[in-house]
Amino acid sequence: MPTMLLLRHGRTTANSSGVLAGRAPGTGLDDFGRRQAAALPDRLAGVPLAAAVHSPLQRCVETLAPLRAARPGLPVHAEERVTECDYGEWTGRTLRELAELPLMATVRSRPSAVRFPGGEAMRAMAERVVSAAADWDARIAREHGPDAIWLLCTHGDNIKALVADALGLHLDQFQRIAPHPASVTAIRYGDHHPLLLRFGDTGDLSEFAPHTPAAERDVAAETDAPVGGGA
Repeated sequence: MPTMLLLRHGRTTANSSGVLAGRAPGTGLDDFGRRQAAALPDRLAGVPLAAAVHSPLQRCVETLAPLRAARPGLPVHAEERVTECDYGEWTGRTLRELAELPLMATVRSRPSAVRFPGGEAMRAMAERVVSAAADWDARIAREHGPDAIWLLCTHGDNIKALVADALGLHLDQFQRIAPHPASVTAIRYGDHHPLLLRFGDTGDLSEFAPHTPAAERDVAAETDAPVGGGA
C-alpha cells in the first residue's frame, strides 16, 4: 500500500500566542512557521510525491506554498474532511483561559466523551479524518500504484487521531501523542495492520527517496524484522 506522509502545518501566530485558533479565518504562519515551510522542499528532496492533500485552512495552504512552488506539477487537492476540529465557542480563546474550564479536564482525560459547546464532538472529528485518509490512500493506490508516496497536510489533533487509529489505541489515549508544527509522521496501511514508520520528524526524510542508502536500510529493517517485533 502507499505511504502517507502526515505533515502538521508550520507554527502559527495562534501557536506562538497561546490561542486556540480552530477554524477562525486569518490564522497564518508566524515568522518561524514560514521558515519551517520554506525548508520543506529540501526535506522532501528526492521523495517522489504522487499528490498532496491538505486542509483548506490558511495555515495549511501557506505551509504547502513553498513545496508547490518547487514542484509546479504536483497534484494538490483541498479536502474539507481534514480541516481542523470545530471548537465552537472555544474558538479564539486563550489556552490559559480554557484550562480553567471544567470541560478541559475531560478533553485531557476522556476526549471521546467531549463535544465542544456549539461545535464538534472529538469522536466525530476522528471518524471523518480517518475516513478521509483511508479514501485518499485507496485512491492513490488505484491511480499511482502500491509503492506511491503522498502527503497529507493537516492539524495536530487530526494527526493524533490518525496515529491513534493506526496503533489501535482508543481515542481516549490520543492525548499521549504530540506532533510538533511542521513535523512529518509516516504511516503505511498494510494488508494486516498499519505500520507507523516515522513520528513527528522535523529533519531528514531521505529514507522515503527510492534507491538511496537510507531507503534500502528502511526496506531491510521492515523486511527482516523478526515475528513479534524483536528488540
